[in-house]
Amino acid sequence: MKILILLLISFVIYASPTLHLSISSNPSKLNPLIATDSASSEIADWVFDSLISYDKDGNIKPSLAKSYEFEDNSTIIFHLRDNIKWSDGVPFDSDDVIFTYKLITSPKIFTPYTSDFRYVKSVEKINKLTLRVRYKKPYFKALNTWMMSIVPKHILEKESDIMTSSFNQHPIGTGKYKIDGFEISKDIFLQANKNYFEHKPYIDKIVYHFLPDPSTQFLMLKSYKLDVGSLTPLQVEREISDDFKKHYKIYESISHGYTYLGFNLKNPKFKDKRVRKALSLALDRKEMVDILFFGHGEVCNGPFMPNTFAYNDKVKSPKRDLKRARELLKEAGYDKNHPLRFELVTNSNNKTRVYAAQIIQHQLKELGVKVRIRTMEWQAFLNTVVNPRRYEAILLGWGLGLMPDAYSIWHSESDKKGGFNFIHYKNSEVDKLIKEAEGITDLKKVGKIYKKIFALIVNDNPYLFLYIPNSITAVNKDIKNVSDSIIGIMHNEIDWIKP
Repeated sequence: MKILILLLISFVIYASPTLHLSISSNPSKLNPLIATDSASSEIADWVFDSLISYDKDGNIKPSLAKSYEFEDNSTIIFHLRDNIKWSDGVPFDSDDVIFTYKLITSPKIFTPYTSDFRYVKSVEKINKLTLRVRYKKPYFKALNTWMMSIVPKHILEKESDIMTSSFNQHPIGTGKYKIDGFEISKDIFLQANKNYFEHKPYIDKIVYHFLPDPSTQFLMLKSYKLDVGSLTPLQVEREISDDFKKHYKIYESISHGYTYLGFNLKNPKFKDKRVRKALSLALDRKEMVDILFFGHGEVCNGPFMPNTFAYNDKVKSPKRDLKRARELLKEAGYDKNHPLRFELVTNSNNKTRVYAAQIIQHQLKELGVKVRIRTMEWQAFLNTVVNPRRYEAILLGWGLGLMPDAYSIWHSESDKKGGFNFIHYKNSEVDKLIKEAEGITDLKKVGKIYKKIFALIVNDNPYLFLYIPNSITAVNKDIKNVSDSIIGIMHNEIDWIKP
């Protein structure tokens, strides 16, 4: 009996605190340079660091760089920290930054992030811990460019094919945590980096439980087997108990992202602007938000988020007008005898999107439009529909950063393999304005141009902008030092303490 008691005491003393999270889709690649889906990016963010990052208030702060300064309006000097090591023990230095820059701008990889570096003229090594970055011209996102994660030269310089490298599943990084185990459709294990430059995270381990079914994730949360979990508005309003609220603190704020219905603009059905406008006029977005979110969300009016310098508050989503919508469809050659038909594809693991697709189907049925819904598992959706552009219409969403950048989604040059402009959008005036804004460093002036871009895109209806959901997160009340911020509650996870 005494031995058993001693063993139990030993377990309490030496057991590592573990943070239990969930993930609903398989990460495709954990290499941050080619991770384009949210699941991959979320895991990679624990493993890798960038030269700079955002603090809790959305201000830029040094990260791998200990400091930086502008030598002139198109040149940045970065001074790197001298106490950083990769998780395999090899020291980090300026060669890794130069290697990352050369790799992301090389033909060896296909990634939309290449566009962020298009105005970089050179990245020069001053010494082991100092770099000079020269731009071709002043650029409003010059500093934000270096929020891209840095990858290890000593590992990847030996790889002949980065896109298929085993590194993409077993990465080596400088971040707060390192991968301790990763298999497709299984739980993902992260171990604290004891040599992290700030300090070792107080929580030793993170487990991402693979839960593709949202109802299973909710059951895990209700049984207190998760420390952090997302809640739907329905769950908040009707499905959580007083005991649940005693165990979890609930944080809610507008999310940094929106959901849209996107058209393949090379498809003959959607080349006609009248068709796109008719479909926009047939949707009741307010009804959609009310049904889906019970007030925990809002209608999305355009491509840039509210409360950013790029948002145009004078542009509103149109009110539903079935009469005008029918007139436009008739002008385009569609009527009762020749109805418009199309397939709408989305990912099956996002139940809110599936429900949104059904609402869209119902609302467009009143216009006489026949919509067939197809849902697919996330990776199959990316690999067989989105990336090869094999679809008529898709229901998807964008998560957006604090610094809007229209180029990667809306410029015609981004309509390429690996690019984010997979709907084939092209507007010469939008292209011109995007380029004009890039050379201006005064954000007020950039904002005026971006508001024009906002209005032009909305008028073209390449997307039907639908809704911005609130982000609702439940966090175990036993965890100390949790606080909300403009970049989310995980901004200071390194300081969380779990008993």
